[in-house]
Amino acid sequence: MLEEANLTVGAVAKRCGVKVSTLHFYEQKGLIRSWRNAGNQRRYKRDVLRRISVIKAAQRLGVSLEEIATAFANLPDNRTPDKADWAKLSQAWRADLDARIAALTQLRDSLTGCIGCGCLSLARCPLYNPDDKFGEIGVGAVKLLG
Repeated sequence: MLEEANLTVGAVAKRCGVKVSTLHFYEQKGLIRSWRNAGNQRRYKRDVLRRISVIKAAQRLGVSLEEIATAFANLPDNRTPDKADWAKLSQAWRADLDARIAALTQLRDSLTGCIGCGCLSLARCPLYNPDDKFGEIGVGAVKLLG
């Protein structure tokens, strides 16, 4: 066991505001790492607190765990992100976030005349699709995708 890996799973969960099962899940996905002590109990190094904070912040931005794992894997020696790393990571995710904001704004603005497609205005409804002509374009509500 590494000498500095001395935080228990319960202590990390409490400090980060997550469930123990979440830590196990993050570990299974390769996002965090633990070591086992002589009693075969998980122990974490202190830098796991920052790593989990980055994970939670990225998830709040809508970044997937796969994207977070890829970003972590691109750090030298798979180290825990520092302030400069976070600046780079967040900048890389900004374009996707901006696109999602634009799509949500468009959706919000188009909902004012819609009550969930018991449609009151077939002439203006972005979901109205006679003869399924949008089925050739793609699946789902393709009209809403822009």
